[in-house]
Amino acid sequence: MAPPFSRDEYADRLQRVRSAMEQRGFDALVIGDPANMNWLTGYDAWSFYTPQIMVVGLDIAPTWLGREMDAGAAAFTTYLLDEQVVPFPETLVQQKGVHPAQFMGDWMASKGLDGKRIGYESDVYYLTPAAVEHLKSRVPNSRWQDCGKLTNWCRLAKSPAEIEMMRQAAVIAGLTMQTAYDGVRPKVRQCDLMADATAAMIRGTPDFGGDMTALHPLVLAGEAASTAHPMWTDAVFEKDQTIAFELGGCRKRYNVGLARTVHLGKPNETLLTTAKAVEEGMEAVLGAMKAGVLCCNVHAAWQAVLDRYGLQKKSRIGYSIGVGYAPDWGEHTISFRPGDETPLPENAVVHIILGMWMEGWGMELSETIHVRENDAVCLTQFPRDVHVIDV
Repeated sequence: MAPPFSRDEYADRLQRVRSAMEQRGFDALVIGDPANMNWLTGYDAWSFYTPQIMVVGLDIAPTWLGREMDAGAAAFTTYLLDEQVVPFPETLVQQKGVHPAQFMGDWMASKGLDGKRIGYESDVYYLTPAAVEHLKSRVPNSRWQDCGKLTNWCRLAKSPAEIEMMRQAAVIAGLTMQTAYDGVRPKVRQCDLMADATAAMIRGTPDFGGDMTALHPLVLAGEAASTAHPMWTDAVFEKDQTIAFELGGCRKRYNVGLARTVHLGKPNETLLTTAKAVEEGMEAVLGAMKAGVLCCNVHAAWQAVLDRYGLQKKSRIGYSIGVGYAPDWGEHTISFRPGDETPLPENAVVHIILGMWMEGWGMELSETIHVRENDAVCLTQFPRDVHVIDV
């Protein structure tokens, strides 16, 4: 086992983060998002169920602080030195009256951070208000400020090595979707089909295996397809159902999303017309997308197609994607919607998800897309039309 990227790759990422810190006037950064920890150092373990942080300083090397039993993962997923891995003792695990962040804050004080300007990720799932307050109490003279999505924005433009990793994830996404296509039939239970699809997602290929996607695999069948994120059940698929699969592939925690729609039986005209509009909309999005184009203008290309068909979709149509841990694979930076005037950087990777959740039914079509200098290309090659199964 070894880190997924070279030392030079991680050194470049660290330099980008430190440059952003200097621009914002931060002496140190407290990272709570495990996806940012992974991107910055390669650290990978299911350790975010308990308090953990990574501290990065302008003159402090990235240092992971977390539970002692999870510290060993750093040895085979990162290039961190022993002094860059600081475990808190087991006596602090879920004990009344004490908190691991007190230990972490004491470590920060020992590194001379009291009185410094410290940025922290206030809007992540994993860094709790209690942890932040305990950290602050141990360096009481520091100036704490929300750093927003500083590290997330550094991740937006992917390196060639990251693009290759996501190409592998895209292959897995196609295999996973094909498994769903091959197995969906009337009287098959949703849970049985998703067991097969998830196995394919994790098995990957003979050359490279897969991980579990950060976003839970989703099945939208029949009436449940009228909403965006239903979970599978033990109900059986039925004749004349329209079924949307929102699946994907994951390789070394790099996620690629892929959504497609299946119909069991003869499709009606409403489905066929909606599908035609969505497929044209995807082509319009791809045609509008290249480096430098504003996100809102990509959305406008989609909206023009919807207007022509008299259809409506209120939600955004996409976002940046990459390294991710449950519960979400999005990078929480750009969104494709009216008003987002962020220019797309070259080598961004985005997930365009065209979900049409209608009254009593729904359908989806998505692509994970590599934004290039003069165009944009889909990472997974898979038919986009509604897959009709004659039953």
